[in-house]
Amino acid sequence: MHRALATVDLGAVRHNVAALTGRLTQDTSLMAVVKAEGYGHGAVQVARAAIGAGARSLGVATVAEAAALREADIDSRLLIMGPLTGTELDRAFDLDVEIIVWSLPFLKSLVRKGHARDRQIRVHVKVDTGMRRLGLYLRQLADYLDSIESEPEAELAGVMTHFATADDDEDFFRYQLRAFEDAVQVVLRTGVRPEFHCANSAAAIRFPETHFDMVRCGIAVYGLSPFQKDPLADGLRPALSLASFIADIKVLAAGDAVGYGRTWTAARDTHVGVVPIGYGDGVSRRLSNRGQVLAGGRPRDIVGLVSMDQLTIDLGPQPDVGPGEEVVLIGSQGGKFIRAEEMAAMLDTINYEVVCNLSQRVERKYCQ
Repeated sequence: MHRALATVDLGAVRHNVAALTGRLTQDTSLMAVVKAEGYGHGAVQVARAAIGAGARSLGVATVAEAAALREADIDSRLLIMGPLTGTELDRAFDLDVEIIVWSLPFLKSLVRKGHARDRQIRVHVKVDTGMRRLGLYLRQLADYLDSIESEPEAELAGVMTHFATADDDEDFFRYQLRAFEDAVQVVLRTGVRPEFHCANSAAAIRFPETHFDMVRCGIAVYGLSPFQKDPLADGLRPALSLASFIADIKVLAAGDAVGYGRTWTAARDTHVGVVPIGYGDGVSRRLSNRGQVLAGGRPRDIVGLVSMDQLTIDLGPQPDVGPGEEVVLIGSQGGKFIRAEEMAAMLDTINYEVVCNLSQRVERKYCQ
């Protein structure tokens, strides 16, 4: 029995990487994005599996995430995709990583630090094609490339953008793709040929014309659907399952309430199972009185409020499970499934948030 256990199937990760690379031409590489502790799955373990299955590089969001991979002796090509403070930029020079650049002040800071260290760092210029977060506008790109060319501390490695709606709104996606294609032409007219990349998981699966030199896949590497549907439809295998167990069974009479606030009252005599997992583990409180788990091979309703360390499930008047039996929150049991996408739909969110919210006190177990 485990109080809260996330089992990560690294074989599924390898399968997903192979399935994604199978969509690419020989000239296009796959970056496996392992930020946010590998979307809650474990960055180091997923990184090793992904590289072993054919991913040629890794993507993270922060210097600390990059440092954790380097400390685990992962020496693969590594891109930090988030903005860096001055102190973080100092660390980046020591980690043999690549970083994004998007503004002249940041580039000047990079040059100063590189000059002081007599070091160079590889950079990817981010172009804002419509996301309206980090990135240069197209009209700024040519001058910015000239600035990089004049600074020996920065080596141009790539030009990139990020899609806002590759998973749903095709019209806006097409607008962004055209803008990126214009950016590619601006770059090529300067006589340089860096790596061009723009595709996230959704674009990599849905739009082969976005593949360019590299695709950056995150959610699909973990066997989760970028379209919030059954991932099997795109040849992906979910890598993570989440389970707990029944710690105790309480007998309730009709009219008895359970949990904080007494938000659920038994309409009949029944039994409730006490499951020692809660929002402190990343199981959303919004599942209170609406979510389901699997126990005894069939769905059971979550009743009462999900608390920090426990939740309760309705087992009915004649329970067919007992203390010590497994409870599945994400995954399969007895031929039934609860997918992260289904939980996300119930919470009016996305599968990314469901798995990223799993806390560090949830034990991780890895199988090959």
